[in-house]
Amino acid sequence: MLLWSALTLLAAALTLAARWGLRRRDGLGRPRPFPTVSVVSLALVGAALLVPVVRHHRLEQRLDAVATDLVGAPVQVRCQTAGQEFVDAGAELGYVRYGAGGVPEHATLIKRAQCTALADYLGSDKADPGRDEVVAVHVLTHEAMHMAGETAEAVAECRAVQRDARTAELLGATREQARRLAEAYVRNVLPQMPEEYLTPDCVAGGALDERLAPSPWSAGAS
Repeated sequence: MLLWSALTLLAAALTLAARWGLRRRDGLGRPRPFPTVSVVSLALVGAALLVPVVRHHRLEQRLDAVATDLVGAPVQVRCQTAGQEFVDAGAELGYVRYGAGGVPEHATLIKRAQCTALADYLGSDKADPGRDEVVAVHVLTHEAMHMAGETAEAVAECRAVQRDARTAELLGATREQARRLAEAYVRNVLPQMPEEYLTPDCVAGGALDERLAPSPWSAGAS
């Protein structure tokens, strides 16, 4: 919606300028003044509306790159727009649609609040992320696991907690900052997840422990 509004206003500014260029004199041969106020106003408002559109696109491109690295194949991350949020009744923080035969698509939609938190995390020094930022980084990782082909929520969740540190590093965190973020999710968020996201095998030394480094089970996080 913002994009179309911006393009409409910019097109209107160009149209006014072009009409003046084609008819610089009125019916009596007098010079017609250039519609400076109208053209500049339309152009400025149109350009202002384009700013959030460009930011949205750049964020999606950054998240595309991160998720592609995690999946090992080209994937797309789309951030929910304000219009989509207005009509959204779902409680999930992100989702991947399943195609024919129940195979997850290589595309995901991340809800607007989580994309906002991801943008905040990207713009921060990564030293002390809030709970919303920790959760948002994990949501991106979790949906990447679905795009990689995992359909079971508990397994996708366990694979994700072991890759949250990698996601954080790809988003600009240092290795130590990334490790702390992964541990924070396992310690403070994972135990509160719905039952379908939990499995007793998702612990240090458990059947689903991939022994990746850095480990989210470090420093007593379990």
